[in-house]
Amino acid sequence: MPSVLTEPIAAIATASGRGGIGVVRVSCPDPGPFIQGLVGRTLRPRHATHARFLDAWGEPLDDGIALWFAAPHSFTGEHVLELQGHGGPQVLQLVLERCQELGARLAEPGEFSRRAFLNGKLDLAQAEAVADLIDAGSREAARGALRSLEGAFSRRINALKEGLIQLRMLVEATLDFPEEDVDFLEQADAWGKLAALAGRLEAVQAQARQGALLREGLNVVLIGQPNVGKSSLLNQLAGYDAAIVTDIAGTTRDTLREAIQIDGVPLHVIDTAGLRDTDNPVERLGIERAWAALEKADVAVLLTDAQHGVGEAEARILARLPTIPVLTVHNKIDLASEAGRESRDGKEIWLSALTSEGLPLLRRRLLAMAGWQSAGEGVFSARARHLEALRRARGHLEAARESGRQLEFFAEELRLAHEALGEITGEFSADDLLGVIFSQFCIGK
Repeated sequence: MPSVLTEPIAAIATASGRGGIGVVRVSCPDPGPFIQGLVGRTLRPRHATHARFLDAWGEPLDDGIALWFAAPHSFTGEHVLELQGHGGPQVLQLVLERCQELGARLAEPGEFSRRAFLNGKLDLAQAEAVADLIDAGSREAARGALRSLEGAFSRRINALKEGLIQLRMLVEATLDFPEEDVDFLEQADAWGKLAALAGRLEAVQAQARQGALLREGLNVVLIGQPNVGKSSLLNQLAGYDAAIVTDIAGTTRDTLREAIQIDGVPLHVIDTAGLRDTDNPVERLGIERAWAALEKADVAVLLTDAQHGVGEAEARILARLPTIPVLTVHNKIDLASEAGRESRDGKEIWLSALTSEGLPLLRRRLLAMAGWQSAGEGVFSARARHLEALRRARGHLEAARESGRQLEFFAEELRLAHEALGEITGEFSADDLLGVIFSQFCIGK
């Protein structure tokens, strides 16, 4: 009986619903039964063949293109058969059921990508980039994911690991031959090499933070008293009337989320109910949801009426906020006869959500608060777990530097830094972590 990792798997690889084309994909160690049972004729590797897809009695299920990618020259590293037919759900289901009759089981989410990783076709960062490319919410995010898929991120990590290996070799040699003592490491400039590695790691960290921002975006919550223009500002940022705007205080009773982009960076802007004391149970529920949204926010934008500024009510709101960056926006400058501007420290902006004066200042400030720097074509996709691994690796390099002449500690910290970096590409990844990562992929990928 084949193992779970080698038994044939099959899935519909195109999105659900009707379409002009639908693809059923099979990955298996032996393609013979599937090619013969479905196509009934010989296929040449990597050549498109027009064929009828057959049922158990030789009757056609569909008419389309059959492609056989012979191992190991395929996405998964196994034999892969792709049947490209018509995109009707029932037709695709018939072809998929025929694959099951021939011995395949239904693939789990991300199982094709997982096999590609296990068979050495992709490292873990590249495999994750497959999902990031599919889920990309902007052109820049898609480009970053493609760079990671092509190995840009992995090459940076592998270069760091190679530098660590060379440094570990020096230290381990000293431990093995103690008569060489620390002088040997000083002559080899071990501490200079360590400092250079730390600098390169810091640069990769900065670039990974940019990639993670492109992938995850920034959660921005608009807060303030009723009628200060939160919904009007949301509409201006969104570019259309996403929220109802009236002169009646308490119009917004629930959180309203809108996805926008600023220079390709996704922002999730959340409009909330006006924060005030109220006896209205519906409005009170909306206010509770506003505070709940703030617990998950990356940035809070506190709106005030520019005619009044920050008063006691705003001070109470600020005192209750969680520890997150806060940008104070003085709205309605059109009524206060003021111009759009920002404070010297960048923590306050004056604008008009009605006329949009000062809005470019807000967009630029939000990107700055997110830590975004225009990185041109070099940004690659990165995830929170990558940032955490880089943070730990940097911490171990710092500990190695502080260990001084205690070579055993020095060697151990280098080993731990190497292991942390290896988690990014999958060199030291536990099976349960792999399960979590690939379960988030779509089926058929």
